[in-house]
Amino acid sequence: MEQRELFTIITGASKGLGKCLAIECAKRGRNLILIALPFENVNRTAMDLSKKFNIKAIGYETDLTSNKNVDSMAKWIKLNYQIDMLINNAGVGGTNYIEAATENDISTIIQLNMRALVFLTHQLLPVLKTQKKSYVLNISSLAAFGPMAYKTVYPASKAFVSSFSRGLNAELKDTNISVSVAHPGGMATNPEIKERMGKYNSFIKSTFLSPGETAKICIEQMLSEKTVIVPGFANKISRLGFKLFPERLRLNILGRSVKKEIIVKAA
Repeated sequence: MEQRELFTIITGASKGLGKCLAIECAKRGRNLILIALPFENVNRTAMDLSKKFNIKAIGYETDLTSNKNVDSMAKWIKLNYQIDMLINNAGVGGTNYIEAATENDISTIIQLNMRALVFLTHQLLPVLKTQKKSYVLNISSLAAFGPMAYKTVYPASKAFVSSFSRGLNAELKDTNISVSVAHPGGMATNPEIKERMGKYNSFIKSTFLSPGETAKICIEQMLSEKTVIVPGFANKISRLGFKLFPERLRLNILGRSVKKEIIVKAA
């Protein structure tokens, strides 16, 4: 099968890092299946990239927090397309006191960040195995390297993504599939997030990269078959800090900084 007939799947592809990952892949002549929530103009994004880079790009609107939707989408892909790259980017977080979080808030993080990623990967591995070379890139977070107050469920879900990815890569080491996991820091993907990020201390701010910079690093290192990707020098230093600083000190410093997000929202 010709390369032009192969597709890259990207979830959460309508904005932010997901959209930038789509652009990076399109620059490399990769055909795209872009997955996003309804009413986020993912079909427009697909059309624009198709025209600009002379590729095939398809938009698919669905809510991946639904088990039924994940299953039906996977069946649609297997029935209609050959793929050699899966980028699990869709994810959600949030900042709040755990007691103030609703059951739906918590369920959404678990369903999207963990279940959808695992089951989509599980369903599509047989298709990926039919190609000469295939790649899986799972987007975790810098937050995966340690617990964090006021975000309790999100870092735990991203730690799961990290562990799952590294284990899967080891399991598939003798196959044609390379699995990478990326740990980006904060990214100002919209004005609201930019405002919240402005409340962080200078060290945390130093870990921020633009979505475009992050996407470029992730795609380049995934294609180089790097297992763990930490974009940016400051983020690498931050990862080292997670290892070297006592956990109690880290929890106190990060907790005070993250708590400011709640104050900003309440203001």
